[in-house]
Amino acid sequence: MRLPLSVLVLAVLAVLAVLAGACASAGRDDDDDDSAVDDDDDDDATANDDDSAGADDDDDATPARLCNGYAELCDRPFDAVVLPATHNSMSNADEGWIAPNQQFGLTRQLDDGVRGMMLDTHDYLGVPYLCHVNCLLGSLPLVEGLGEIVAFLEANPNEVLAIIFQDGISPETTETAFVDAGLIDFVYTHDGGPWPTLGTMIDAGERLVVGAEASAPPPAWYHHAWDLWFDTPYSFDSVDAFSCELNRGAADNPLFLVNHWVSNPLSTEGNAEEANAYDVLLGRAETCAAEQDHLPNLLAVDHYAVGDLFAVAAVLNGVD
Repeated sequence: MRLPLSVLVLAVLAVLAVLAGACASAGRDDDDDDSAVDDDDDDDATANDDDSAGADDDDDATPARLCNGYAELCDRPFDAVVLPATHNSMSNADEGWIAPNQQFGLTRQLDDGVRGMMLDTHDYLGVPYLCHVNCLLGSLPLVEGLGEIVAFLEANPNEVLAIIFQDGISPETTETAFVDAGLIDFVYTHDGGPWPTLGTMIDAGERLVVGAEASAPPPAWYHHAWDLWFDTPYSFDSVDAFSCELNRGAADNPLFLVNHWVSNPLSTEGNAEEANAYDVLLGRAETCAAEQDHLPNLLAVDHYAVGDLFAVAAVLNGVD
């Protein structure tokens, strides 16, 4: 039976509609696939995020611990470390002292890298002072000077220092000043055994080794200097006169002080420019180390701000 033309037309249109729907569905499937690709891109982005997180972890990693400025010194015993030091540390031009031995005061010295100090104490009008020879040439109340050291130690918790006093006051008066200044909280007492590492001293909060040229314990932390240190002579009128001979203390003491300055008769920056020059200072330190079979633990100079004290100390410590 023949179908009417109108029916055939409708049938064809229906088939076309079905085909069009199928194509549309296929198109949607392709879009979904594209979306899946986008998802893959998202996965890549997530992977990138992970890498970024890893990078953040690297950025946030705890930096190497530094002791006296160097990671290598943290596991080094105190008696195997060189401390750059100043002679007559309190006597300085910046604060108006007459015939000064240094350019700057205690705080600036510590900030610049000085880690050993030689300080002179006097009784001045019944009060303990830091003075050199005569308090009329320059003076600083002892508690104030010790307070500058406290402020540095509090602000720099990974630094270890040493002080040798040319003591003109009693141990009891010195101890009272340490208590009043708050420096008593940082003192280290050596028991005669192996020296702790800088890291151990820092962890214990015992970051200051103290010696006195005339006095002896008690208190236990106020060591007699020449029971701990031995030193070289210190009266030289030229660099050619430098000697590494044993001066004070016993050669088998655990710490070595090298006195390295020229006075003819006074110490000047001009003298220090020659004495503190790299080749002169390093040459003397290495010669003394060889002659005494001991690394200089305190390398003490005048007018530290000229010359190469810190560079030489770094070389001797093997951290240059």
